[in-house]
Amino acid sequence: MSKFIIGPHMRLQEWVAEEKGYFTAEGLDYEFLESTGFSKLAVKSSAELPKDQIRGAYQSIEQGRTCDISSACHWTVNMAAAAGHGRVWGNAYSVTPAGIYTAPDSGIRTVEDLANVPVTVGWQSGSHYTTIQALESILQREQIKLHFGGMIFQRLELLVDHEVPVATLFGGCGYFAEQMGFRKVLDCTFMTAAIVRNDADEEDVEKYFRALKHAQDDIDFHHQKYTHYYKKEFPARFHEVMDTRIFGPGERIVFAPYTKEMYEKTQKWVESWDIFEEGLKDRKGYEESVVKA
Repeated sequence: MSKFIIGPHMRLQEWVAEEKGYFTAEGLDYEFLESTGFSKLAVKSSAELPKDQIRGAYQSIEQGRTCDISSACHWTVNMAAAAGHGRVWGNAYSVTPAGIYTAPDSGIRTVEDLANVPVTVGWQSGSHYTTIQALESILQREQIKLHFGGMIFQRLELLVDHEVPVATLFGGCGYFAEQMGFRKVLDCTFMTAAIVRNDADEEDVEKYFRALKHAQDDIDFHHQKYTHYYKKEFPARFHEVMDTRIFGPGERIVFAPYTKEMYEKTQKWVESWDIFEEGLKDRKGYEESVVKA
């Protein structure tokens, strides 16, 4: 039987589970991929890119990730599963801290100051959806402007190098931005879901999540023991200045169902913003797209 391939998602749980031997204790024969391919799918740019160069989390799933299970924002996972590019694991989801950040000396002080200011996000990625979701209750729709500047570390570089005025970051990248003095203008915490390959062994997926449950307990109890793992997935250019002792726990796994109501409300919201030009036409329903215990 082949190994169960895991794609990390810039969070602590997988690394803790490996350190403590939880995957092995569950009988899971596994290995990690160093990357799910994000860096190859987007071009770091402070300028507007031609549409055919814009890539994000959805495209990484659509083109086929080389792992049995990985994670992305629940909007992307939902839409990808509905299009047949894998299945949502319906027995758990995560809550991921995120925010819109700006430089310490920026004139942007309030959320209203973000009106008509392009916020740097990743195309059809968590930052894309969550920025809109967070701003739509405060600004008029026509005042919300986005700039597609690449995936998470590319956006972090653009912000830290002062090439863009604001960017949406999540998890460890947000903690690092705060360490470097960048200010959070608006919290935009969002849900993350797991995407499972259509041919993945469901028993292996269950073992994987049981191991993560033990790891989550450890992180909840004393997360500072494990924040050094953020460096595992950060670009080397940041390692010397990162002080992971002050980082928070990041993404938290919730062992509760991703329900039909969540699935359908997500689809309708994405369609209301025309994020996918084809809309919901010919997309699969909940029963076909979601794996449930």
